[in-house]
Amino acid sequence: MSKKPYISPSFSYVPLEETLEIPPRRKQLFIGIPKETAFQENRVPLTPDAVSVLVNDGHDVAVEHGAGDGSFYFDNDYSEAGARIVYDKTELYKATTIIKAAPISEEEVALLQPNQVVISPIHMPLLKAEILEQLLAKKIVAIAFESIKDDAGANPIVRSMSEIAGNYAILTAARYLGNTDNGKGVLLGGISGVAPARVLIIGAGVVGEFAARASFGLGASVKIFDNSVYRLMRLQNNIGRRCFTSVLDPVILAEELRSADVAIGALKPVGGITPVVVTEQMVSNMKAGSVIIDVSMDRGGCFETSRLTSHEKPVFKKYDVIHYCVPNIASGVSRTASRAISNVLMGIMQQSAEMGGVEGIIMAKNGIRRGVYVYKGCITNAPIARRFGFKYTDLDLLLSSHS
Repeated sequence: MSKKPYISPSFSYVPLEETLEIPPRRKQLFIGIPKETAFQENRVPLTPDAVSVLVNDGHDVAVEHGAGDGSFYFDNDYSEAGARIVYDKTELYKATTIIKAAPISEEEVALLQPNQVVISPIHMPLLKAEILEQLLAKKIVAIAFESIKDDAGANPIVRSMSEIAGNYAILTAARYLGNTDNGKGVLLGGISGVAPARVLIIGAGVVGEFAARASFGLGASVKIFDNSVYRLMRLQNNIGRRCFTSVLDPVILAEELRSADVAIGALKPVGGITPVVVTEQMVSNMKAGSVIIDVSMDRGGCFETSRLTSHEKPVFKKYDVIHYCVPNIASGVSRTASRAISNVLMGIMQQSAEMGGVEGIIMAKNGIRRGVYVYKGCITNAPIARRFGFKYTDLDLLLSSHS
């Protein structure tokens, strides 16, 4: 015989309140896209297609007159997408969120309004303390888009620009090997019965990988150097074929450079500066008419003979070796680069609206927080704070104290 359940009179059946997560209210954004005045900057951060999506979502987008001209996106394209074309820069900077394709300048930081959000790249060698001081004084939320990480932990914009740079470097090398641009008349891929050009790539990151892919695709002979065996292994696995790889041994590097037709510099920076691994002596021993493409130029370059050039005058000769040392290579194919940046930033803007604004997505997503370097009067990027002698504040602690 089963016992009846015993219920104590002290047992309480008072129901507990169910706690429900209250989603943030959707916020309408006011986005401003200024025309870039930085040297050689032809990109635009949002394409007309992206603007159309945002406008259809109910957001207000203002585009400065001529902002997309460098990428062949014209005012008419933006107005048809639903954007307002603004002719007065002061008027444009009344937008609550400013999105730029180039780092913010001293002239532009003076136009910023208190408590605005600025999404742009930062260029450490050109960053000035005066700009940071004004961002702090105006309590700006500043996000460096090249530091933003996606849910997979990758930097989507940096990766896209690196893919472009790797492909573009090989196409540029092929051009300067030809006679049209006073090269020695060598076809990069060779033909039946004629050996292909020899391409030497220094750096096995994303730039190096896509330079190797483009080289193999054109039929060139490829040799890759890096200071990390792991990166060399990963590159070979990614491209799906065996090729010559070596650690950065100066003796082997000097020997291979003597026979190379093309040398691509794509090393990752160390502490913000690219290490110089190819000496002037090594360059002087290279074949006459060979081509150097120093993709690392925006961080100092990895060839001792490199010096800054522009898209207007991209090359110079030293020891009869053609040097191409243009920083911001992606700006040379600005329409493709603009679409790559726009694909990422459009998604971030949509998520921001769903989460109650840009501050909402900063709270919710660690990958976005990685890009924040100034937050409402505090420097939240340790290297920047250390470099300029500002006080560093951990953003996670800052947000937890405000929540």
